Amino acid sequence: MLVIAHRGASGYRPEHTPAAYRLAAAQGADYLEPDLVATLDGALVCRHENEISSTTDVAEHPVFADRKITKIVDGTAVTGWFVEDFTLAELRTLRARERMPALRANNTAYDGLEAIPTFDEVVELARRESARLGHPIGVIPEIKHPAYFRRLGLPLEELLTERILALGLRDDEVMVQSFEPTSLRRLSVMTRVPLVQLIDSESAPNDFLRTGDGRTYADLIEPAGLREIATYAHVLAPHKDLVIPRTADGCLGEPTRLVEQAQRVGLAVQVWTFRAERRFLPTATDYSTELKRFAALGLQGVFADHPDQALAALRWPALKV
Repeated sequence: MLVIAHRGASGYRPEHTPAAYRLAAAQGADYLEPDLVATLDGALVCRHENEISSTTDVAEHPVFADRKITKIVDGTAVTGWFVEDFTLAELRTLRARERMPALRANNTAYDGLEAIPTFDEVVELARRESARLGHPIGVIPEIKHPAYFRRLGLPLEELLTERILALGLRDDEVMVQSFEPTSLRRLSVMTRVPLVQLIDSESAPNDFLRTGDGRTYADLIEPAGLREIATYAHVLAPHKDLVIPRTADGCLGEPTRLVEQAQRVGLAVQVWTFRAERRFLPTATDYSTELKRFAALGLQGVFADHPDQALAALRWPALKV
């Protein structure tokens, strides 16, 4: 089973920083997961969202004060500073910080130490750490808000395909994720790398909402929807509540048939996101037990904020046999 470092080892370092990616590699993660957005000049950089006030020190730079703005992003009004309004050179002057300081206070010790990395730099880091540590480490980028960026003249699919080709990334080094089926369909004719259809536990893909397609994520995980996904993607990556729902009191309930049904049409299954903090865990269940319950269903991968703890739960006992 693959252990995918969700935004790096984001349980221990500010997400999407070189430190988070380096630590994830050192902890044994199989893949590093950078979320990708585009700058004004078309560079792909690693941020969870295109609005960056909660993950950088941009508000402390008076030179950028006039760029604070309210935009509609995927139907929601968002106020702040946006990556697409900065050149890469301008973004280089900012420093990253912890997105959830109240929850992950220890991570704030690393605030201000590192710049925003580019996709190219994460690939270089993965390759360097793979050679140094002696085990393969891939990258599994998620392109964020692709329909939104396309309307701005920054098509993430084309931009990422160009970098995959320029960097000579092999199929075993990279997978690409998106919540938007239209985006993955575009990628399926641009590149031969494995594609991952992300599935949320509620609502509908943004591209469906934009075009008036009435289907929801729930429709996509019905048998017909899974068969359709299998025509353009290689992996189904559902929210974990769609695999093992929680009961009314917050405990893990009985598994659904989603893993079995997805695998029946040829899709591998990678589930997100596993976090070790108590507030994210099921009632009366620890992190290791939660992961083992999911692993017993035959998953092909898990997204984890704490890669070392995921590996401890999923692999170390097997290695001792």
